[in-house]
Amino acid sequence: MVPALLLCLSFGYTAALKPTCLSAQFRRPGDYILGGLFPFGMDTVNLTARAEPTLVACERLFVDGLIWALGMKFAIDQINNSTSLLPGITLGYDMYDTCFEPLITLHPSLLFLTRNGTTGIEVLCNYTDYQPRVTAVIGPHQSDLCLVTAELFSFFMIPQVSYGASSEQLSNMKLYPSFYRTVPGDKKLVEAVALLLNNFGWNWIATLGSDDEYGRGAQGLFLSIAGNHSICIAFEGLIPTDHEDPKAKKQLEDTIKLINNTKVNIIVLFAFTQPALALLEHSIRMGLSKKVWIGTEAWTLSDAATSIPNIQSIGTVLGFIMKTSTVPGFQKYVTDLFTSVEQNEFCQESRESHRLKISDMPDTVCKQCDHISLHNISSALSRSQTQPVHVAVYSVAHALHRALGCTREACPKAPVRSWELLHYMNTLPFKVNGQSFRFDQSHGTNTGYNLIFWSWRNGTVMYLPVGHYEESLYINKSQIRFHTADQKEPMSECFRHCEPGQFRRIKGSHLCCYDCTDCPENTFWSSEDSSTCTPCVEHQWSPARSTRCYDRSERYLFWNEPLTIALLTLMCITTALTCLTAALFLKNLETPLVQAAGGKLNLFTLLTLTLLCLSCCLYVGKPSDNLCMIQQIVYALCLNGCFSTFFIKSLEITLVTEFPRCAPTFLSWVTQGRAWLLVASCLLTQCLFCFCYLHLGPDYLLSDYKSLPTEVLLVCNTRSWLAFALAHGYNSCLAFVCFLCTFMVQTSGNKYNIARGITFAILTYFIIWIFFIAVFATLKTVFRSVVEISAILTISLGILGTYYVPKCYIILLKPDLNTVDYFQYSVKEEPEEAE
Repeated sequence: MVPALLLCLSFGYTAALKPTCLSAQFRRPGDYILGGLFPFGMDTVNLTARAEPTLVACERLFVDGLIWALGMKFAIDQINNSTSLLPGITLGYDMYDTCFEPLITLHPSLLFLTRNGTTGIEVLCNYTDYQPRVTAVIGPHQSDLCLVTAELFSFFMIPQVSYGASSEQLSNMKLYPSFYRTVPGDKKLVEAVALLLNNFGWNWIATLGSDDEYGRGAQGLFLSIAGNHSICIAFEGLIPTDHEDPKAKKQLEDTIKLINNTKVNIIVLFAFTQPALALLEHSIRMGLSKKVWIGTEAWTLSDAATSIPNIQSIGTVLGFIMKTSTVPGFQKYVTDLFTSVEQNEFCQESRESHRLKISDMPDTVCKQCDHISLHNISSALSRSQTQPVHVAVYSVAHALHRALGCTREACPKAPVRSWELLHYMNTLPFKVNGQSFRFDQSHGTNTGYNLIFWSWRNGTVMYLPVGHYEESLYINKSQIRFHTADQKEPMSECFRHCEPGQFRRIKGSHLCCYDCTDCPENTFWSSEDSSTCTPCVEHQWSPARSTRCYDRSERYLFWNEPLTIALLTLMCITTALTCLTAALFLKNLETPLVQAAGGKLNLFTLLTLTLLCLSCCLYVGKPSDNLCMIQQIVYALCLNGCFSTFFIKSLEITLVTEFPRCAPTFLSWVTQGRAWLLVASCLLTQCLFCFCYLHLGPDYLLSDYKSLPTEVLLVCNTRSWLAFALAHGYNSCLAFVCFLCTFMVQTSGNKYNIARGITFAILTYFIIWIFFIAVFATLKTVFRSVVEISAILTISLGILGTYYVPKCYIILLKPDLNTVDYFQYSVKEEPEEAE
């Protein structure tokens, strides 16, 4: 690959009729010397084949490195001409090429450490009074070079100020106490990238880094915070930096194929120019679909990148570049300098000065600088970030100014040890062109970032500012024209941000990819990053997709419910009918019909039926353990009072019809006063069974949290079905005996059949009881109380309708039948005929 810029430079080399003396401008004597490390060149020629410690040369000129070096020269010339900063002091400088290689960078770094006036480094136990050749060092630009040089300079406590190294490793003040930088660290950069991805909702991305300290460090930092910003990494990889390696091409091709397979639309690229160019060229050649590329100024501001053929086919490029301002007067200074270096007189003076004053120094390695014109660097000059270099030089100058104790008029030319500058650099702010700067605790400056967008117009790129980042990120989305058909941001997500009330259900092999699923009922969403929903406690509930639980309301048969009102109305009607029947029987107590039906026992029966009806009120309202227990006892005793009178009447009928010879002897036990003894015996027996019921396991209050979704159902629950059977089984036995005694009894057509009423009343009871038990045993809702009330009222109405209503009919509508002849011994007629 031969970028257009480099082709232009090649043409410049051949076209230049007369070399300039620009290479002689990077060295100057002075009272205090600042060392400079800049990437004048790139692409080493013989590094891999090197078998001896010979000089390593660089093949091509790196224009940005040249401009940065000119920025240092301009800053020092400004300071030397200043009357307020270091007045009377002349700063000198020695600048050398790093060629982006640690091996090459070591040579000038060791030279800077030599004792002033010599080319040797002394081995001492204490270097406090050691005076190296330079007072401070500006550069180098790359993090991996700084990691090599910073240890050297930190040992001698020589201030080193980088204008481009952003690795977070360099923030370790224990390892690099004398290292400073005028750019933000990578931590700020990756935070800005993460916020950009969040702003557009991109959470399914690929991230790539150059296989060097900058790429590995920045990518590692980004991966460490991606999860906290809900960003899922579909692919992560490193780009080879040694393009002469035979495996480099295949590695790039494999990387692009893997990115294609992930189907991501966003690629975050942390790389310097050369690795980034190789990746972009292979992406175009292999037909990688258009993506959104997010990069840094390490490659997004490169003319070489924008000059790649068909570069627009890669998609949309967004880049974070350091927020810097232009250096006033710099472009005019460079223009004047290029004019001067073309003049023979100026060049002759420069060479003579160097020969006389710096004869012990090796030649500066920038041979290409003498074959370049202003036209060749004009494009890079207009957009190159020179302010970090400018600030770096001024930070050292201000520290030296304070260390010397300068006044506004003059500075004493006293010896200053390099380590003495560190105190002033650590603590005091300084101003450059009216802007205040200060090194933070990690010896960096947080100037923030600008977000730029590659805007293409007629084949020419413009670096359009579309946002900025300091403590927060601002983006002007309206200025960004994406590569999509509608020029809107593309989608790139393996998940969407879950709404409140939804939890993350992981999908596929990527643990950070998930679907958003609504929290089911009775669970709630507790935190934003929750992968499960938290169940509500038993006494609470929640609807689906809820963020909190609510207390359950109590549910039972309320007094004001329409169904309750209807049942209570029916109860009142039944009670009223029973009372009216009792009043009618009381009024006609001495009539043959009432006497034949049981006399005063009927009043007792009707009383127990009235109490049975009124017991319906026990099933309405909030239940309790005591109330649940009383319900069954009252029901059993009231029904027993009714059935005991039927039992006595059934025995009387049996004696008359089946045992007529024994009837005169035993009828006195089931009639008159002794009948009450049998009623009392029946009730006493029922009381004993109720006592067993209480001992074995009475009904209790159950708080049912499962039957109803939002309420707690308060219902009386059967603790022991054996106890329940004992409480109600005795009444069923009485009813069965009554049925056996009466269902076969026949009478003549002119006599009233008392037994028929008892038979139908008992049949009604059994039918209702069968249905009641079937429903009652399985029902666990508020309707359980409704079933019990309905059963009570139905049984009461059944007894009234089958046994008492026909008699009331005769009393009220057929009084002529209410005679002794119609009712007296009606059941004895057929047995007597058989005799």
